[in-house]
Amino acid sequence: MDRRTFLFVSALGALSVPHVAGAQQVGKVYRVGYLATGSSSSSRYVIEAFREGLRERGWVEGQNIVIDYRFAEGRYDRLPDLAAELVRLKVDVIVAAPSPPAAAAKNATGTIPIVMIGAGADPVGQGLVASLARPGGNVTGLSYSVGQEIFGKQLALLTEAVPKIRRVAVLWNPAISGQAPAIEDVKVAARALGVQLQVLEARGPDDFDRAFAAMAKERVGALLVLVDSMFSFHGTRLAGLAAKNRLPAAYTNRLLVEVGGLMSYGPSFSDLWRRAAGYVDRILKGAKPADLPVEQPTRYELVLNLKTAKALGLTFPSSLLGRADEVIQ
Repeated sequence: MDRRTFLFVSALGALSVPHVAGAQQVGKVYRVGYLATGSSSSSRYVIEAFREGLRERGWVEGQNIVIDYRFAEGRYDRLPDLAAELVRLKVDVIVAAPSPPAAAAKNATGTIPIVMIGAGADPVGQGLVASLARPGGNVTGLSYSVGQEIFGKQLALLTEAVPKIRRVAVLWNPAISGQAPAIEDVKVAARALGVQLQVLEARGPDDFDRAFAAMAKERVGALLVLVDSMFSFHGTRLAGLAAKNRLPAAYTNRLLVEVGGLMSYGPSFSDLWRRAAGYVDRILKGAKPADLPVEQPTRYELVLNLKTAKALGLTFPSSLLGRADEVIQ
């Protein structure tokens, strides 16, 4: 074989080898750890969105990627041990949703890249990243919202759905860092709307009955449930208690509307989880979390439940129905 023939054959061989960007290695199976506060069932639709995002980028479970799932089942105290398990498995990247798992993962490792999903409105203040533009360290990902004003928006939509209410209960989990500013934002919105608030705490499901008893005693007209994975995990029970007490209830997570809640407004979680796959893709191809800016939601969705409204004797105004992204019959 002369030199020209050798070069031609070598070029053909190079063309037949799949192009692999960055540090990705041909034939290597990468391991991704997934850490969440909820359960596999309460996370089903966002996990599928995450998988779709991976498939769109050429990552297929069982072929070139393995995902080790760890769920706290609504118990935040389990997160440190679960994060430590993933570190011992020597995963290539940890996906953590939302802020508490991200914090647990960061406490467990300073070297394994971490992609947070749905972190609080202020991941800098929570100590997860140095800044949104330049996260530094080993954590990056997507925040929950562009600011605390989303919670005031939720209250405004609730009062639009139930225009005669004058007293609203707000249920929140004080154990979640970064939520105190959300309460202040809701208070500001309440003053502008002429609504009185009854702020109630629930650190776990054992506090639900006490909270609803307090709502009944104060004769509140509606309920606003702030975002928390523990609430989502126990969403069916929460929605049931609201129905039992005939309370129109607004949430952030659409899953609670699917199980009987009246309405929800918040970022599109499926969109956030699909976009998170892009971070995993870039990191597995050699990008450093420190150099990947934290992104914020670009899509928000309003979901209404007509069946629940009818059971409560309510009729959604046409202005609200016209803005809904989905109406559950």
